[in-house]
Amino acid sequence: MKIRLSLVLILLLIASCNTKKGEYVCQPCDQECDLLTFTESGSCPHCKMDLIAKSKTPSFDDLITKNIELNTGSGSFTIEDTKKAERRAIQIFYHKPKNFTTESKILIVVPGAGRNGDSYRDAWIEESEKYGVLVISPKYPENYYAFKDYHLGGLISNPNMRESITYANNSNNVTLDEDKFSFEINTDAKTLLFDDFDRIFELVVEATNSNQTTYDIFGHSAGGQILHRFVLFYPENKANHIIAANSGFYTMPDTSTALPFGIKDTHLNEENLKVSFKNKLVVYLGAQDDENETGGTLLRSATVDKQGLGRLSRGKHFYEFAEELSKNMNTPFNWSINVVPNSGHDHRKMGDAAARFLYENQSTIK
Repeated sequence: MKIRLSLVLILLLIASCNTKKGEYVCQPCDQECDLLTFTESGSCPHCKMDLIAKSKTPSFDDLITKNIELNTGSGSFTIEDTKKAERRAIQIFYHKPKNFTTESKILIVVPGAGRNGDSYRDAWIEESEKYGVLVISPKYPENYYAFKDYHLGGLISNPNMRESITYANNSNNVTLDEDKFSFEINTDAKTLLFDDFDRIFELVVEATNSNQTTYDIFGHSAGGQILHRFVLFYPENKANHIIAANSGFYTMPDTSTALPFGIKDTHLNEENLKVSFKNKLVVYLGAQDDENETGGTLLRSATVDKQGLGRLSRGKHFYEFAEELSKNMNTPFNWSINVVPNSGHDHRKMGDAAARFLYENQSTIK
């Protein structure tokens, strides 16, 4: 099998080959550095994980961080995924600012389809230091978390995705044939992705002796898809502000439309939605993330196109539908919407705007 090495891997290989023999290896992290060996212990220069002796073949238990400690600066730790029978590990990247105290805010950043928690964490380092916020970003391995498990949070199982989708040439559009598409609804709430965020928050609070009882959470693209579904299907959470940015498409709070575009045949009812509407969800949209945006992948189908032809129009439709529904239900509605000017499908620009909203005027944000 041929392996295509990235520039980063080539440079690291050169560095590792400058010594006689490698005795240490990186802990498995599904990145290029899994192939490298080193002659001294320490941290991997690529993923920053602690190196382990090459002679020791790590068991699953070896991969899990036993005593979580968050040192000042950037790092990571690994936790066990407890939702499935098969044992799986989730790497959590963090940045702890120099001015961190037990009163510092905690922000979870949910990556897009690349599941690249390391680079999403890196994109928030400047804001972490500026506002004194502890930033946490989980990395869900794609080989374990496919579209149904990540974007959809595990709401469906056994979908026939390959038979139902076609990719457009020279376009970021992916078309779903709903007449061919089939799946099962996952009724086991314990296997859904959504409660992970509360659990990660609790682990971080314990590790840092934090006094925080809530956290903020930001998700972009696929991460935005996860977070608006998080609000619908796991509304009794510990999150404060929930920012769902640039979602490709939405699960509408619509009992007449089936998953993944509505909540028909799920357990959700009017009482559940009343709790969801109390969450402080902020729908973040890029003003230029419309039907002409070529970044990211955009799902098309007969049903999803009714939400709009681009992420901007789809986000507005989702918010307006929910707002009207809350009025008909005569229930409090704490959702809001924010269109970021001069931004397309760009998680850094959206993150910058979200940071200003969350932390620039902390005295006025409750």
